[in-house]
Amino acid sequence: MSEKYKVGESAIPHFMTITVIDWVDLFTRQEFRDILIESLKYCIENRGLSLHAYCIMSNHIHLIASSQNNDLNFIIRDFKKYTSKQLITAINKTSESRKVWLLKKFKFASDRVKRGRNYKIWKDGFHPVELNTNMMLEERLDYVHNNPVEAGIVWLPEDYVYSSASNYQDKETILKVEFL
Repeated sequence: MSEKYKVGESAIPHFMTITVIDWVDLFTRQEFRDILIESLKYCIENRGLSLHAYCIMSNHIHLIASSQNNDLNFIIRDFKKYTSKQLITAINKTSESRKVWLLKKFKFASDRVKRGRNYKIWKDGFHPVELNTNMMLEERLDYVHNNPVEAGIVWLPEDYVYSSASNYQDKETILKVEFL
């Protein structure tokens, strides 16, 4: 694995992108986004995750995060593992019209890597980039918050519910963040 894509010092904020395999639009349903939100809350409250910014898109998540207490690699690894299991359970329980296709897609992805799993939702890695200058922090924060604007979902970043842009506008949001 390249040194370029490893968490450096966990206490320093890192920009990361966690992507669904083949860019499948999984997070078009509220119940699937809620699994991510609840898991992030758990990581904040119990694993020492400091969440500075986030944006949940239909097929990926952007985070700016750090941790004073634990290795950020392990927190994200466990987040991905837990949410994978929860998402598969939710897909099986829901009346999702793409249920058979989604399960088949995630099963195929798992079979290709042969790691003993039944399903694979997330692409390997999360490409962390250490944000060790103010300029890098500002650029990545703008990038995270403008993602839904660039995708044509909203006109203003703070109008997107599944983003921390509202936090930075002193508005109520679904997740609390630690400001940069």
